[in-house]
Amino acid sequence: MERVVVVTGANSGIGLALCERLLCEDGQLRLCLACRNMQRAEAARSALLTSHPDARVDLLHLDVGSVQSVLAAAQEIKARYRRVDFLYLNAGIMPNPHVDIRAFFKGLFSRNVINMFSTAEGLLTQQDRLNADGLQEVFATNLFGHFILIRELEPLLCQADLTSHVVWTSSSNARRSAFSIQDIQHRNGVEPYSSSKYASDLLSLALNRHKNSQGLVSSVICPGLVMTNLTYGILPSFFWTLIMPIMYLIRIFTNTFTLTPHNGAEALHWLFLQKPESLDARAKYHSQTSGLGRNYTQPRQMDVDSETCEALFSKLLDLEKVVRRKLTSRVAFLSENGPKCNLKP
Repeated sequence: MERVVVVTGANSGIGLALCERLLCEDGQLRLCLACRNMQRAEAARSALLTSHPDARVDLLHLDVGSVQSVLAAAQEIKARYRRVDFLYLNAGIMPNPHVDIRAFFKGLFSRNVINMFSTAEGLLTQQDRLNADGLQEVFATNLFGHFILIRELEPLLCQADLTSHVVWTSSSNARRSAFSIQDIQHRNGVEPYSSSKYASDLLSLALNRHKNSQGLVSSVICPGLVMTNLTYGILPSFFWTLIMPIMYLIRIFTNTFTLTPHNGAEALHWLFLQKPESLDARAKYHSQTSGLGRNYTQPRQMDVDSETCEALFSKLLDLEKVVRRKLTSRVAFLSENGPKCNLKP
């Protein structure tokens, strides 16, 4: 039976590398690239079809940072497909990253260099902002939009005769210390990326607790340190070029430096080959690359607890109700007063 795979953020980096690896594994699957930039999505689709001329590759416009876009995309998915076997939640942003240069050079020549590159702890902050829905942009894009997408696709993901697999692209930067259950959007902090990724770890566990009995399994991966557009946005590209030999040298001592999107997609690809029911709900599956270039996947227990994951799940459900009410009111207002009226979120 034809398997349907939806990948968000599929037009470059790890998402595109995953799509290439999936088509190499199963040329009969139905692949949907869910992307915000349709021009780049078209280019990605063309590249995939060049390598796999007989592949079935669909495009879908999806901006996970916009609730309205998520709802429209979900309706389109439900109209196209009767099932979704794999939902890879890979899209994410890290806006306006700021690196503490002094801490960077201090760590570069210390025993902490591997941990510094792996987690960016004490090194990296970001400036977040509100989006059109009145939500913090990083929270909305990296977590909440994907949560709404899952909720909307439950009729396709939760079927009696199907085990579907939701897979989150998390990060080694996902840290409990950056997350607060009293501030799930991270309005009052300076590490929204780390907070959102830790929240995705929590949400994955909550989904397993609530949806396993309905046929939905959720997993989390860490791609390791990968050179993607997101990574290159942290420091100037010439700087990465200068330190790249050092990073390859460090890879002799740690296997978390996957460096390329192909290597970073290892855990995503590995999960595609597993039976979802056999996986550990509390494990994060890490892409690893040895000093000799061998790729493999290593599970590690996440720093999550059931009480916090349940609290987050409850808060997300409450926020969903609020956002849906606001969206309904906005649509009603515009229908009555015309699109030229400006309605603040």
